[in-house]
Amino acid sequence: MTDVRSADPAVAAPPPAGNGRESGRAGRGAGLRAGAGAALLPAAGLLVALAAWWLIARLELVHPAALPPPGDVLAAFVDKPAQMLEHTWDTLLEILTGFALSAAAGVLIGLSLASSRTVERMFTPLLVAVNAVPKITLGPLLVVALGWGQKPILTMVFLLCFFPIVLSTATGLTTTPADLAELVRSWNASRWQAFRKVRFPAALPQIFVGLKVAMPLAAIGAVIGEFQAGESGLGYLILQYAGVGDTATAWAAIMLVALVSILLYSALLLIERIALPWVKETTSSR
Repeated sequence: MTDVRSADPAVAAPPPAGNGRESGRAGRGAGLRAGAGAALLPAAGLLVALAAWWLIARLELVHPAALPPPGDVLAAFVDKPAQMLEHTWDTLLEILTGFALSAAAGVLIGLSLASSRTVERMFTPLLVAVNAVPKITLGPLLVVALGWGQKPILTMVFLLCFFPIVLSTATGLTTTPADLAELVRSWNASRWQAFRKVRFPAALPQIFVGLKVAMPLAAIGAVIGEFQAGESGLGYLILQYAGVGDTATAWAAIMLVALVSILLYSALLLIERIALPWVKETTSSR
C-alpha cells in the first residue's frame, strides 16, 4: 500500500527561476535611483534659488546696487577669472590650514575634558565664555597683536571652529554605549585598550558631527579675517569691490566662498563614509 503524504507547498515549492537575477536588478536599480537623486536634487535646489534670485532682481524687490541679477554676477566672474581664482586659492589655503589646526586642538581639548571630571568642571565655563564672544569684535585686536597677514586670519578661523569640535569630541567620548563598555570590562582591558578599541571608534560619528559644523564656520572665519587683516583672498575682494560700488564682482566673490564651502563639506562627507562604513549600516537607511 502506497504511503501518500501531502507536501507543504511553502517548503516543497522550488524558488521561481530568475528570482536572484530580478532581486539583483532591483538592487542595482535602487542604487542608480539613489545616485541620480543625490546628483539631481542639489541641482534642482540650486535652480530654484537662482530663479528666486532672478525674480527678486527682476522685480527690483531689492535695490540692484545691493543685489545685482545673476547674469551680471556671472559676467563679472567671466571678466576677471584669473584674479578670482587666485584669491580663491588664497582663501582655500586659509580655510584648510585653520580648520586643520582647530580640528587637532579641538580633539585634544575634548579628550582632556572627557578624561577628567575635574578638568571638565574647571575649563568648560571658560570655553563657553570664549565661544560666546562675538569674533568680529576681536578682529582689530588680533591685527594689533599679530599684525597683518595670515596669523590673525588663521586665529579667527581657529576661534570660530574649535568649540563645536571640542563639544562633539567630549560628548562622543563620554557617551560610549553601555553594552560596549560592559564588554570592555569583561575583557579586563586597560584604559588605553578600551580607548583605542572601543571608546574612540564609538566617538567618531560624534566627532564628525563637530567637524561638519566647523567646516562652514572655517570659511566664515577666513572671510572675516580677510576683512580685518587680509591682503588677498575672497574676503579682501568683497571688501574692495563693494567699497567702489562694483557689487556684481563682490557677489561673484561671495558665490565663490559659498562654492568652496559646499565642496569642502562634500569632501568631508565622503571622508566620513569611507572612514566609518559601519555607521550607515547600523543606522537608519534615510
